[in-house]
Amino acid sequence: MSTPSPVQVLYRTAARATGGRDGQAATLDGSLSVALATPKELGGGGGAGNNPEQLFAAGYAACFIGAMKFVASQGGPKVPADATVTAHVGIGPRAAGGFGLDIALEVALPGLDRAAAEELVAKAHQVCPYSNATRGNVDVKLTVA
Repeated sequence: MSTPSPVQVLYRTAARATGGRDGQAATLDGSLSVALATPKELGGGGGAGNNPEQLFAAGYAACFIGAMKFVASQGGPKVPADATVTAHVGIGPRAAGGFGLDIALEVALPGLDRAAAEELVAKAHQVCPYSNATRGNVDVKLTVA
């Protein structure tokens, strides 16, 4: 008997990787396919291809803009069309063992006053699924540029 999910799933996708950090990854529906390459800093060849940290950074940045737009739709300030989120994702050994991530989001909201921008970012951080997934595990640093 399985426990019901605490999330009411509205969309689900699946991706499969082969070969690890020097392999391939693709969604099962065929809409995304990427060659993977390990960065030199992690002992790899650093060749053509992407790595999981790049994919995570791109996903988090895009999702965070979506979270800000959701907050705006609930009565928050309008997200400027030229808003950007730059996600910085680092990886390395943890003091407690294993590996961990270091994440920082740099948010630019041109035309919004600083107080409104900071409030929007704080609220988005509470609703963004990536923020909720990392909360309690990774200290995500937020900066309003």
